[in-house]
Amino acid sequence: MTILRKPSRLLAVLALTASVASLTGVAHAQAQTQDCFPSKFGPNDQIGNLNYVTPQKTLEASKLIKTGKSYRLGIETNRNTPAYAPRTFELTVVQPGQENGPIGPSRTTYNDDIINGWVGIGSQLDGLGHLGINGVYYNCNRATDFVRKEGLQKLGIETVPPIATRAVLLDMTAYFNANPVKEGTAFNRAEIEGAMKKQGIKSIEKGDVVLFYTGWSKLVGQDNARYNAGEPGLGVEGARYLASLGVAMIGSDSWGLEVLPAEPNAGVFEVHQILLAINGIYILENMNTEEMVRDQAWESFFTLGPSRITGAVQAIINPIAIR
Repeated sequence: MTILRKPSRLLAVLALTASVASLTGVAHAQAQTQDCFPSKFGPNDQIGNLNYVTPQKTLEASKLIKTGKSYRLGIETNRNTPAYAPRTFELTVVQPGQENGPIGPSRTTYNDDIINGWVGIGSQLDGLGHLGINGVYYNCNRATDFVRKEGLQKLGIETVPPIATRAVLLDMTAYFNANPVKEGTAFNRAEIEGAMKKQGIKSIEKGDVVLFYTGWSKLVGQDNARYNAGEPGLGVEGARYLASLGVAMIGSDSWGLEVLPAEPNAGVFEVHQILLAINGIYILENMNTEEMVRDQAWESFFTLGPSRITGAVQAIINPIAIR
């Protein structure tokens, strides 16, 4: 797999987006009028729409299990894993205390490993403390009050509860009859509902996880320049639409979820703002749904328990879907 080590292409995309938005005078329209969006779950809320994943929701989702087949949605994480620049990842395996050979009369040997890298790499969960509007994050938490070098004081990954809920997979390659879907293709309400109708999915509900399959990851190792330069993905209106339905998480098989180059008049990573800062909806990136698409596993039981690293912004994850 390739790796986004050189930011020039992506920065060019973002610069173009910002330039267009500046000329039209509508970039960050929401941010210009309002920075603080209080949580509908109260002033102390830190988990956003995961509040909708109730025991009853989990019980209902468990009824989707018909065959017992499990799908791991995480890709492998290594030094060559796709990463948003300048993120990198290195693993070092060591044998502490064994410089002079095995330890003790039983001749014990062991390996340990050290990670030197960024947490937002590979298959990842974007927490609610990841991206904000003008220094204000989910539930009106200001960076000056909770962001510290040693970790977030609020909205850290350790606050994410165990997740067991319904997942809906939308095959956008079938909807657009293109695999991969062309970069810059936005998924808004019409496209989302069109894909649902094509697949026979009747509804998207509160507490659901919505996953998009775009085929974008097929470009890795085949056309790295194109892969790095943009992606199909969720549009601004589509993000607002899914937020209105109360979904808990939204993910894709691409590295950034939202459409790039961005739509005309859209701000830089405005979809991230709508989901994370405004609505408390988590983002899942680099989700491997190839096998699920082959099996037409459009609805499944989704489970995730991210590592509880105190104060972390993101998490490397391997969600499991069961049909």
